[in-house]
Amino acid sequence: MKTLDSTDHKILNFLQEDSTVSVKDLAEKIGLSFTATYERIKSLKHHGIIRKNVVLIDAELAGFEIMAYCNIVLKEQSNNKLQEFERKIKSEPQVLEVVSLSGQYDYMIKVVAKNIKEYNNFMTTVVANIPNIGQYHSNIVLSVIKNDTKFTF
Repeated sequence: MKTLDSTDHKILNFLQEDSTVSVKDLAEKIGLSFTATYERIKSLKHHGIIRKNVVLIDAELAGFEIMAYCNIVLKEQSNNKLQEFERKIKSEPQVLEVVSLSGQYDYMIKVVAKNIKEYNNFMTTVVANIPNIGQYHSNIVLSVIKNDTKFTF
């Protein structure tokens, strides 16, 4: 595991604000040479700290009116059953996030849909038909108060 130093933190903070910044401009901002900055970014990618560069899209403005979190309880907890569920649910394009939980629920998924009809169709034709689901409970998002992807170093 790579240990991050203060220069790595500076690089990550800048890239989280604008991942399209050129290495040249980033190097000037953090006070390193082009080569040193390039090598550090390369190392951060190699170690999996930087996974990918993406565009953040406003779901509502892009036509996705429904966002929901669905808590799921599985009937069986064997590794094979967990892996089967995970493989199936993460392959669904409407599912943006899947997390395994401790406590009352086994998983929570974040789902987006263009409208309530599409969401209902997804829940009744996809989620309800995944083998080994014992229960699921949906919570429709009324408003997003904070949606940030930035880690602060």
